[in-house]
Amino acid sequence: MATATWHRVCSLSDLEQDWAEAALIEGRQIAVVRTVRDDVFAFAHEDPNSGALVMARGIVGRTGEHDSITSPLYKETYDLRTGECLTGQDFTLPVFPVHIADDGAVSIQA
Repeated sequence: MATATWHRVCSLSDLEQDWAEAALIEGRQIAVVRTVRDDVFAFAHEDPNSGALVMARGIVGRTGEHDSITSPLYKETYDLRTGECLTGQDFTLPVFPVHIADDGAVSIQA
């Protein structure tokens, strides 16, 4: 099993609030989003229900106390911290650790 490593993907200032972008990391598309509170999350760009590479185009927001992303296709909503589906379906969105350096560099562990 390969060990996950940190990959610098962008600067915090490159990310618009509540708008996700996709990064290609070792052949896998991973979405990264900065919320209005400047929290940054990384998650699979692949929709857990359909397999389509669309999650960076989802709706970013809050569902109760959870930072969330809603799939643009089937409208399942996922917790950005855990990947848990908040709308009751039996899907999980893979999530990845994020580190923001003192200089604003955003890195994802994948």
